[in-house]
Amino acid sequence: MSTSEQPRPPRSARPARGRWRTGSAAAAAVIALAATFTAWSAAGSAQAAVGAGTYVVRNGGSGLCLAVPNASTSTGVQLQQASCGTTGSQQWTLTAVSGGFRITSVATGLCVGVRDASTSAGKAIEQQSCSGSASQTWSLTASGSNYRVVNANGGKCMNTADNSTSAGAPVQQNSCDSVATKQWAFTPTSGGPTSTSTSTSTTTRTTTTTTTTSVPGGGDGSGAWPSDTGSVHQTTTRNVGTYFDGGMKRYYGIGDGGQGESQDPMFVVANGGTIENLFIDAPAGDGIHCEGSCTIRNVWWNDVGEDAATFKSSSSSATYLVDGGGARKASDKVFQHNGAGTVTIRNFQVHDAGKLYRACGNCSTSYQRHVVMNGVTARNTDVLAGINTNWGDTARFSRITVYGDTTICEKYQGVPKGSEPKKIGEGADGKNCFYAASDITYR
Repeated sequence: MSTSEQPRPPRSARPARGRWRTGSAAAAAVIALAATFTAWSAAGSAQAAVGAGTYVVRNGGSGLCLAVPNASTSTGVQLQQASCGTTGSQQWTLTAVSGGFRITSVATGLCVGVRDASTSAGKAIEQQSCSGSASQTWSLTASGSNYRVVNANGGKCMNTADNSTSAGAPVQQNSCDSVATKQWAFTPTSGGPTSTSTSTSTTTRTTTTTTTTSVPGGGDGSGAWPSDTGSVHQTTTRNVGTYFDGGMKRYYGIGDGGQGESQDPMFVVANGGTIENLFIDAPAGDGIHCEGSCTIRNVWWNDVGEDAATFKSSSSSATYLVDGGGARKASDKVFQHNGAGTVTIRNFQVHDAGKLYRACGNCSTSYQRHVVMNGVTARNTDVLAGINTNWGDTARFSRITVYGDTTICEKYQGVPKGSEPKKIGEGADGKNCFYAASDITYR
């Protein structure tokens, strides 16, 4: 649902914006950068060093890698250590959330959590449907060149059973100490993260592989726009529950394709759900609604209507992931954050848009909201993120490429519903907008 600002005026009528300039502007940039480094240091050296991204995770005692056994896509499968390879079942994506990181398998999209949300030593660490719970939140504590991976729920460390150094040993949580098998090395994957759709069979659904897509351009959202495999005319909202694979077809048919308020969405995704592998075209109403934590993977908006997606959970621990894909023709906003929690946008491209992301500035409930952008390419786009600093919103940016005149982070003063938020500034400040000059590439 579109809120907070009026649609942008024609590009020719808008004043030019500066980037990183010489003189006083350069000095201000240096001050902001120093403040950013100070904030990162305060967050803890381990998290500053690793950060959001995709990694191979190697055990410090055995040299073996954290893996999903047999690349299983089932929930409840206990993780293990295995001989290191290059498969997605040994690649893990860290997403910044309140209290640390959410860790998800590249191969399955499932989250790393403690079985039964237990706080007991010896409890299995497994892959689960993502819920945003504390038992799926992990912090990293530096230990030499490695890290202890600590669960936010029980404060216990990721370890191998009986401190085993053997391949196939299961992974569990145990009390934290200096034992080498409770330490892990994080190595960034080469060529960028991978977005994968896999065959899945459970008691509730069976889905068939439609595509396995390496994120083009090294995972920075710079690749070619793909082609659809057909079209589906859909005139009513589809509630997809916890999973929908669109088969790379093009879906359209709701609303008028314009910016009218309160249009119906094309798709509604349940809490913890995933929607992937499709195109959305005009008219597309209000795009996708995520009722709670969700994953939107490899979705391409040929023409954004009211909004591409709206994130609606009231939980501060909600996590929303937009992984791969792209959006075109958004005269106002692409992603609208009306609820609470953290939105992560990675490996994404945006063309001809007002804002890529907006934390609602005048919704009926004023939440604290966060956005993380990692690997985004923007063309002919005014602003990457608009946030409300008086509510404690934050925006973090890395591996950003922009073509033309784009503001990275705009700051607003959020207001009650019925009023218009006021823009109060822009740029990195080490408090609400986090990025350095090296995080942004201008073309």
